[in-house]
Amino acid sequence: MSIRVGSEFVTNTTPSYVGGEIIRIAWLTRKNVPAGIAAWIATMEIIADVFVGTTLALIAGIIALYHGATLIGLITILVSVLVLGFWLLVVIFSAKYNIQLPNFVTKLIKRFLSTERSDKIINYTNSAIGDLCTMSKENFNSSKTFKIFFVGIFLTFLAFVCHGASFLILGELVESNLGLFDSILATAASTQLGSLPITVGGSGITELGLWAYVSGLNHIPSLNDVLGDSHLKVIISWRIASYHIPLIIMWIFLMRITVDKGITSKKRKLSE
Repeated sequence: MSIRVGSEFVTNTTPSYVGGEIIRIAWLTRKNVPAGIAAWIATMEIIADVFVGTTLALIAGIIALYHGATLIGLITILVSVLVLGFWLLVVIFSAKYNIQLPNFVTKLIKRFLSTERSDKIINYTNSAIGDLCTMSKENFNSSKTFKIFFVGIFLTFLAFVCHGASFLILGELVESNLGLFDSILATAASTQLGSLPITVGGSGITELGLWAYVSGLNHIPSLNDVLGDSHLKVIISWRIASYHIPLIIMWIFLMRITVDKGITSKKRKLSE
């Protein structure tokens, strides 16, 4: 639980919510879990999150289009399709082919690192990706894998429900007419838009996306449109409650894990 919460600090302070998986993979490998299995666990976790998030965001986009919110509806659908399509390709290709690092990535690594270090990183990464492909081939034919995967999807869905419920509760401040279902879709759509690799943790994009969805936006907004909306204070309050405060908690967990590792490493060196 500590590494899961702590690694989310990295996830939420990088564009596109990436990086936390690397922390979790590194932690698993330090616990003697093979790199391929660790990568498989992290990948399945991402797939569950992407599947639930993009499904809800697609529903949100379709409903937005139905109610005439053309701009926000089309953007939400486009982003969701691209994200879902990318990860589906990763799953399909890993289950059928042996994937390796692309040539342009290996050239980029060798350009900035020494030959010895770059070869070590490339060989380790290719080995981990190869193990991931092996795990994909073995586990996609297992009924146990699908049972565990669907449990993960269910828990992820509950997380999105809680996300929406928190916005619903804060919406009472302005007597918002959004119900629980609408709140879940609104927060899912905003989170999906926040995954665009533009700002750290989707800052600004998430808030704007949420405002655009609850406002039924069908045109490019002006600054006055945003600042004059009664939902703005609820959106800011929700963002502080769901992002900034948890970020502090995540940082505390991450520091606790890092400090504990440092102390353990020093003790080991002294004993040797």
